[in-house]
Amino acid sequence: MPASTTTATAPVVLTAKALLLDMDGTIVNSDAVVERCWREWAVSHGLDPEEALKVVHGRQGYATMAVLLPDRSMEVNHAENAVMLARETADTDGVVPVGGAPEFMASIDGLPHALVTSADAALATARMTAAALPMPEVRVTAESVEASKPDPEGFLKGAAALGVDPADCIVFEDSAAGIAAGRAAGMRVIGVGPRAAAHAPTAHVADLTALDVTTAADGSIRVTVRAAA
Repeated sequence: MPASTTTATAPVVLTAKALLLDMDGTIVNSDAVVERCWREWAVSHGLDPEEALKVVHGRQGYATMAVLLPDRSMEVNHAENAVMLARETADTDGVVPVGGAPEFMASIDGLPHALVTSADAALATARMTAAALPMPEVRVTAESVEASKPDPEGFLKGAAALGVDPADCIVFEDSAAGIAAGRAAGMRVIGVGPRAAAHAPTAHVADLTALDVTTAADGSIRVTVRAAA
């Protein structure tokens, strides 16, 4: 797997048997909600909100809290995360699809794919519904894993649920934690959006409008990156 990000302007074609999709920042733009909730949480704990936002993306809430308050018990982190999840689930103001997401999701309908998100099932449903995107039949949510991204568990479970070898999967991710998880799972990663570029995905796009998905003669999935960002 390449260690550096593809930055050429010529089309890049990646072939896979399954696609594994992160949600927040990748197909759903929920930054408005995330920033509202986590800024308030950071201030209430005497933390710099800007520093908090540097680590919140991609992780489950309790894992973010553990990074920001390393001396605090995980029991407290899990309890506060339950409150945070309820608040985020109830707040869908400003939740919209990432550019090109409706067309991208339509293009993979019927192809092997799964949602692999740090959100729990309720939050994932709320945000996918708010963004008017179809919920994948196969999904790995917070309840499905023991460890948060950057641990690869979620992506490995997604591949297993689809019956596909990890090396034959392409991950779509926006965050440092998510990209690290995909790479640790032995998968290629297409980074989506501004947060992804600095974390060495296999290829990077500004949004999903730069991607075309087709099926090859042998049944494999061809993802064409028309212009790497």
